[in-house]
Formats: sequence, C-alpha cells, structure tokens
Amino acid sequence: MKQLTLKAPFTVKGKGLHTGLEIEATFRPAAPGHGYKFCRVDLADAPTVDALAENVVETTRGTVLQRGEARIATVEHALSALYAAGIDNCLIEVNAPEMPILDGSAADYVRLIAESGTEEQDADKDFFIIKQKIEVRDDTTGAAILAIPYDGFSVAAMLEFDSPVLDNQFAVLDDLSQYNTDIAPCRTFVFMREIEPLLSNNLIKGGDLDNAIVIYDSTMSAEQLDHIAQLTDTEPRMPKEYGYINERPLLFDNEPARHKVIDIIGDLALIGRPLKGCILYSSPGHSINTTFAKKIRKEIVRQDVQAPVYNPSVPPLMDINRIRQLLPHRYPFLLVDKIIEQGQKYIVGVKNVTVNEPFFQGHFPQEPVMPGVLLVEAMAQTGGMLVLSTVEDPERYSTYFMKIDNVKFRQKVVPGDTLIFHVSFMTPLRRGCAMMKGLAFVGEKIVCECEFMAQIIKNK
Repeated sequence: MKQLTLKAPFTVKGKGLHTGLEIEATFRPAAPGHGYKFCRVDLADAPTVDALAENVVETTRGTVLQRGEARIATVEHALSALYAAGIDNCLIEVNAPEMPILDGSAADYVRLIAESGTEEQDADKDFFIIKQKIEVRDDTTGAAILAIPYDGFSVAAMLEFDSPVLDNQFAVLDDLSQYNTDIAPCRTFVFMREIEPLLSNNLIKGGDLDNAIVIYDSTMSAEQLDHIAQLTDTEPRMPKEYGYINERPLLFDNEPARHKVIDIIGDLALIGRPLKGCILYSSPGHSINTTFAKKIRKEIVRQDVQAPVYNPSVPPLMDINRIRQLLPHRYPFLLVDKIIEQGQKYIVGVKNVTVNEPFFQGHFPQEPVMPGVLLVEAMAQTGGMLVLSTVEDPERYSTYFMKIDNVKFRQKVVPGDTLIFHVSFMTPLRRGCAMMKGLAFVGEKIVCECEFMAQIIKNK
C-alpha cells in the first residue's frame, strides 16, 4: 500500500470551541514521509508542530500540541478525518492557537477531503502492527485501553457516566470504510452542569447548540440557567425535562459514543503511522488516548522498524528454488531460505538456523554461535534480491558488496533461531549502486544491523 496525500488544498473557516476566535485553516498536500504537521501562520517565522504524541501538552476537553512557542488545540477532529481517509502526509496551516470546531463533528473535513481527492505517492505505508496484548489503565478515572492483534483496524468505545440521560453507551467501528457515514457526522457533547465550570476555566467560549450536543441531566434553577445563557450569549432556555436540549435531533441513539470514536482515531493519528489492530476503550478520553499513543511512540522511537510479521503457513513470495535462480551462491554459502514480503523499497527474507550449519563445527563446538560476518552476508544476499528486482531479466545480473558501515551486533544467534531480515534502500539506485540498511531480527528483537553499498553488474 502506498502513502497518500491530498490532490489539492482546501480551507475551512469557523470559530474556535475554546477561544471563540474566527479561525481559518488550510490543508495542503505534503511530500512522502512528511506526516501531519500544523503550521502557525499567524506567528513570526510560521513555526510548525509535528502531530506526534510526544508533543501533547494538555488534554482538557481536547488534545493540545505544542513545540516551542507554537501551540495548537482541538486537533483531534481534523486528524481523525485525515487518518480515516488514509492520508499519510498533510500540512495544516492555521492562523490561531486552535482548530475551528465547525459543527462539532468531523463531517465537514470528510466532505472537503472527498472534494479535494487523494493522490498516491511513491512511498510505502509504514504500519505499526499490534502483535501482542497492550493494556493501559488510569486508576484515578477508571479509564482503560486494551489493544489486541487484528489484521485490520477496529475501534470499540464504551462510555459510562453517572447520568440518568447518558449512562452507558457503546459504539464500534469495524472498518474505516464505515467512518464517513456512521462516525464522522457525530457531534461532541457536554453536560449543562459542566458549562459554568468550563467557562470559569477559560474554556468553551465558542461553544453553542450548533456545535455541541448539550445534555440536561440534573436539576438547575432558573437563575443558574439564566446565568449560563448570559455567559454564552444565548437565549435563556428552561428545559421541561431531562434529556438533550438541542433543536437538531440526535443522528443516532448512541451519537455521543460514536463521537468518542472520532476523538479516539484523532488521538491514535498521533502515533505517526497507520495502525493494524483492534483497540477496545472503556471510558475513553483524550488523556488515556494520548497516553496509549505515547506508549506506542516510545516503541517506534526505540526501534524504528518493527520486526516483520512471519507466518510460516503463508506461501512465500520466493522459495529456495527461485532464490537459486537469482543468486549465484550455493552450499554452504546460500544464507536465505525464502522471501516473504517485498515492496518498492524494501524486502523481507527468512533464514532458519539449525545445528547442522557447517560453521557451527568451529564456531564454537561447545557453544554454537552464528558468526556475525555471516549475518551481514545473509542481509547482503537479501538486499541483492531487492536490487535485482529493479532490472529486467534479473537472472542475467549479479550484485557485489562495495562497502559496509555502522555494523552492530546486539544478540547472539544460535541453533533453533529463525532469522528475519528487513533490508531497505537508503537512497535511490544510482549508476547501478545501492545504499541499503539491513536489520536482522529474532522474534521481536534486533540481533544485528548494518548499512552497506552494493553494485549490480551484468553477467558476462
């Protein structure tokens, strides 16, 4: 799957939920690998903030990003729509410290993205794959997240409030193709009893009945309601009974829970990569959402490339017979058993290490360890097949080592290990020469890494 960006820029205008300012934000196409970035065009030198979890500085009634003096709030709805559309790279220019709230949903963003269209880019998507159970809990609020492996993307949110109107609700998004119709139009919500405290904390200055569902669930006096109307510059309204007081009816019985899915996806976008997995939320909120995103980000920063997924029951892209057609190596120096995955700029190979390997006779008889130089050689052979894939009639070419740099050995490899090699181009192929980065994994751990140059030469 290729990375996507917008085909053309578009602009949204509206007031900010918390500042009440009139705001304009322009979404522009961006280069492969750019990710999501916010640019504060109203500040000197137009500083940018990467939409990454490590830049989250506040989560009160919205997700706030900051880097240096550049601060941008209420980013979750815009990021959610971009993520759901499969867009990987976008520059968002905004002239205020927050994004416009629009109608409190992601519907306008979805519509404008569809009108702009998307454009495929010359770079592969880089998924973060949930390979084992991940749990995050907040004992003070009772919120919890459980992430489990799933070959797709699924989100489930369960709300629990001490409210006679909104007590328990549940919403599920099984596939992002359902997002535009089932999730995006759902509005944010607030309890009427929360409005005055929020306003006293300098929040929701731009909130109104057009951009939020307002829930009346506890008795308030006429004086209190008049005071809230005065603070929000709206007509006094005396609800006759508990319930939703908006003139516009709910789109779904569980619209608040569905809106939480918008927020969840927007906060998951802060991982910086599309996600494969099933994420289950109990009492979700921006705080625990971004805590989860930060945990994934730490793993990405620690190990930039995840160990490739290897399922031995899936037929390989290339078996040993095809590999022997492409590589001149033979026993005892053919060190790749099969190729299981390949993209335009990377390849994944497998080597099963057994005690019958001839090098174990002398390295070492009492403690068999695979020589590090052979780990590098195995990665080079895997990379050679990546280079050969760039030419027609690859059987008529060979690849040769020219240089090796930055070799690191992190863990010994012993009989019984299954080595998985991930080799990728560091620079475009030029004049038959390729700079490549090789990583060797056993399980989820990197055991060896290196950078090397190889040259492709036509056989005589």
